Amino acid sequence: MPEVINVRFRNRGKVYFFDPAGNDPKQGEQVVVETAKGLEIGDCVQSVHMVDESSIVAPLRPVIRVATEEDIKISEDNREKEKAAFVICQEKIASHGLDMKLVDVEYSFEGNKILFFFTSDGRVDFRELVKDLASVFRTRIELRQIGVRDGAKMLGGLGICGRSLCCNTFLDDFQPVSIKMAKTQSLSLNPTKISGVCGRLMCCLKYEQDAYEYLIKTVPKVDTTVMTPQGKGTVIDVNLLRRTVKVKLEDSDALPQSYNVDRLGYFIGGEYKQPEPEKQEDPPPEEAAEDIVPGEPEAADDTRKYKSRSVPPQSQIKEEAEDEADIAVDKEGNGNAPTKVHFKKHKKGRRPNDRYNKNKPKS
Repeated sequence: MPEVINVRFRNRGKVYFFDPAGNDPKQGEQVVVETAKGLEIGDCVQSVHMVDESSIVAPLRPVIRVATEEDIKISEDNREKEKAAFVICQEKIASHGLDMKLVDVEYSFEGNKILFFFTSDGRVDFRELVKDLASVFRTRIELRQIGVRDGAKMLGGLGICGRSLCCNTFLDDFQPVSIKMAKTQSLSLNPTKISGVCGRLMCCLKYEQDAYEYLIKTVPKVDTTVMTPQGKGTVIDVNLLRRTVKVKLEDSDALPQSYNVDRLGYFIGGEYKQPEPEKQEDPPPEEAAEDIVPGEPEAADDTRKYKSRSVPPQSQIKEEAEDEADIAVDKEGNGNAPTKVHFKKHKKGRRPNDRYNKNKPKS
């Protein structure tokens, strides 16, 4: 198997294979490579590794060298020139009155060619525009019309999911997407809900299409007759991801009920699928209550757990009583034994004054 490195240009999604040609660039380093457009500088996204020959498109072009400081300086200068060229080209487009939208400008690494990318709804005659640009930049000019998807890939942005556009980050090529995929996935057919920033159907509709196509083969369709635990009925709604269906029972005025497809019997693919028996879950084991001996004195640090007992222990009752009431004791005669106990509730954290105690002994 041949050795290759992966290179990405201008931080765009597509990755290309190149022959290391004796170089050993590390991941994240910039390299100068030979392309069909001449020398270009790109980012090494994966160092030297082996790939299968079937994944390589011949001819495999070589890596010239790992980018030096001078190469990086040339690349930065080209980025600054591209910004100035973008403004000049927009002015020329407006002066010629052309119906086109400028998307991006690329300077070749060697500086001998400038590419202008634009989008337009129709064909544009830009011959006069090319002459004007050539007279300004004194180099080879190329104008290339691209689609709206390619324009979004160049500009980048955020999708409705809040993440960077897939085409600008990791997608190599655009896959065909149709409105049928949105219908299969039961998505809203509102164009604003299923369209990307480019105005076309979102590429991510393709991601889960295979899973939905598989689920459709295992779930009864709408209007299918099924056998439920309550009798025969007709499917009126399907939830593919939950694998549940809503069934309207025959000869019954009851509201439609939801069933898991595993509990239903129905014909699918020319074969009858038997319902699976309902699983019986074992009840959780009951915890035995701790035996309490009547009259047994409680320890000072009562740590016993009363698991099945609704009445709290005496120590807890005593603490709550002390928090919620004051005990006033009246004494009569020469004895010291209490004759009457009064409970007076008050707010927690506050103590009542003595003047509120009606049973205070007279002096």
